[in-house]
Amino acid sequence: MKSSILYPAEQEELIRHVELSLKEDLGEGDLTVQLIEPRQTAQASIITREEAIICGQEWVNQVFYRCVPEVELNWHVHEGERVLPNQLILSVAGNARGLLSAERTALNYLQTLSAVASKTGYYVKAVKDYSCAIVDTRKTIPGLRLAQKYAVRVGGGVNHRMGLYDAFLIKENHILAAGSIKEAYSRATHLAHAPQWIEVEVESLAELEEALQAGVEMVLLDNMDINSISQAVTMAKGLASLEISGGVNEENVRTYAATGVQRISVGTLTKDIKAIDFSMRFK
Repeated sequence: MKSSILYPAEQEELIRHVELSLKEDLGEGDLTVQLIEPRQTAQASIITREEAIICGQEWVNQVFYRCVPEVELNWHVHEGERVLPNQLILSVAGNARGLLSAERTALNYLQTLSAVASKTGYYVKAVKDYSCAIVDTRKTIPGLRLAQKYAVRVGGGVNHRMGLYDAFLIKENHILAAGSIKEAYSRATHLAHAPQWIEVEVESLAELEEALQAGVEMVLLDNMDINSISQAVTMAKGLASLEISGGVNEENVRTYAATGVQRISVGTLTKDIKAIDFSMRFK
C-alpha cells in the first residue's frame, strides 16, 4: 500500500526547505508581478501534461500558504493517485501577485516528487508477482533526500537507510580497514542500538559464505550476475535476507526479482528522474 504519511522529521524539513526555495526564487521581491494591481485576485488551474503518480501536495500547499494570503486550494486528486494527460490536478484562488510568485516553486516540487513516485511505481508494478521490495538509496538530490524518500513510499517503494546515521552498511572499504567481514560485523553488533540495523555488502559467493558464518542476517549482493544471485538465494535461505544492487534497470528488474531475493535497491529512483510536465493557467 502506498504511504503518504509524512514523518515528523520530514514535516520539519518540508517547512524549512520551502522557505529556502522561496527565498532562492523571490530574493528581495518579484519584480514582474508589480505589473499587476496589488489587490487583484485570480483563479488558476494546474494540470498534468502526462501520466503520473501525484506526489508533493503538502509541499505545494506550503508554497501557496506562504505567498498568497487567504489562498483557496482545491485538490481534485489524492496524493499517490495515478493521473492521465491533461487531467485537472489543483484549483487555486487568491491574490494574483501571490499566485504568480508561488507558481514556479510549487510546480518544481510537484514535478520532481511526482517523477520519483512515478518511476518507483513502475518498478513496483514490474515485480508485483514476487515477494520482493523495491528500495531506494542515498543517491538523492542534495537537500531533497527526505522529500525524495517520501516520494518513493508514495510510489509503493521502501526506504533504505536515511543517511549514515541510522544504520550500519558495511562495504568493501570498511571490511578492508577492519580486517575481515567477521571483525567488521562483530564491531558493528557491539555498537548498534535499536532500531539501527546492520547490513554487509559482498561481491562474491565466497564473501557471502564468510558473512553467513559470521552470523550476518542482512546481506547486500553487489553487482552479481543472475546465476550467482540464484546460488546466493539457496545459500542464504533461512539464514539471512538478501538485497541486490547494481545494474538494475526497467528491463531486467523482473528477472532479478524472480531469483527470490527480498529487496532490490535502485539508485535511479531518485537520481535519474525526468520531471513530470505540469502547467498552471489563469482562468
